[in-house]
Amino acid sequence: MKAAFLPDRGVVKVSGEDARNFLNGLVTTDVTLLRPGLGRFGALLTPQGKIITDFLITEAPAGHGGGFLIDAPRALAPGLAAKLGFYKLRAKVAVENLTDSLGVLAVWRGEPAMKPDLAFADPRNDALGWRILVPEELKQKVADLIGAELVDSADYEAHRIASGAPRGGLDFMYGDAFPHETNMDRLHGVDFDKGCYVGQEVVSRMQHRGTARTRTVRVVLEDLSPEPGATILAGDKAVGTMGSTAGGNGLALIRTDRVADALEAGLALTAGGLGIRLADPDDVRTPPKQTVA
Repeated sequence: MKAAFLPDRGVVKVSGEDARNFLNGLVTTDVTLLRPGLGRFGALLTPQGKIITDFLITEAPAGHGGGFLIDAPRALAPGLAAKLGFYKLRAKVAVENLTDSLGVLAVWRGEPAMKPDLAFADPRNDALGWRILVPEELKQKVADLIGAELVDSADYEAHRIASGAPRGGLDFMYGDAFPHETNMDRLHGVDFDKGCYVGQEVVSRMQHRGTARTRTVRVVLEDLSPEPGATILAGDKAVGTMGSTAGGNGLALIRTDRVADALEAGLALTAGGLGIRLADPDDVRTPPKQTVA
């Protein structure tokens, strides 16, 4: 079992007697189902349905002051806290950016020997393991406690890519991507049965009409790694953009209809002049799964 402290992650806390209903009316996941020890994947969207920030969220136990802890990209944590503060109006809610005192330890390839208070299974994909919210200075102590080898965050990054979990800023751009394009519907990040939230109408329409034509998919690199952002070509036709890579694996944001046509025509895919291929051709041949978180 491996553990890595993730320097690119921050933590925002939302507390107060209105916190649960306040968050539930804003984000894509059903916060009413949260409890200590359980995590959910979600996002705060623009009114047009595009991702402002995606995150993992858990409920803190009473011994840690209660409230909800949001595991979000570190660079976006101040903006997320400010945006939530903007929305709170008269709600009895407090929003704090705890990033300087609390961080994220990712644990994978095994079951922790014991579960610290602020631990929860990653809800996106079983392969992604566990998240534990801890101060950075305690990372080695916690790794020893749960029976994990502490490794560099680059090891987790390679595991994330191989597991098919997109990362904002590398595999898609915040403010420019819909949840379906980053597979949030397939990674249990959108609850289609909950009440309204910001951007809900657009996301529901894409789900029910099946209009998502751009998707993040896993790719296998046939040679060296293309640069993130490199245009993916099928013959001479642009069909997508490369995202992050590690080892022989990568993620790419593609037009599924165009890539399906290319596969049917026997055209090879390249990015920056380097050969790539889909890890699973069914990613562009099967309809989107009707996943409800």
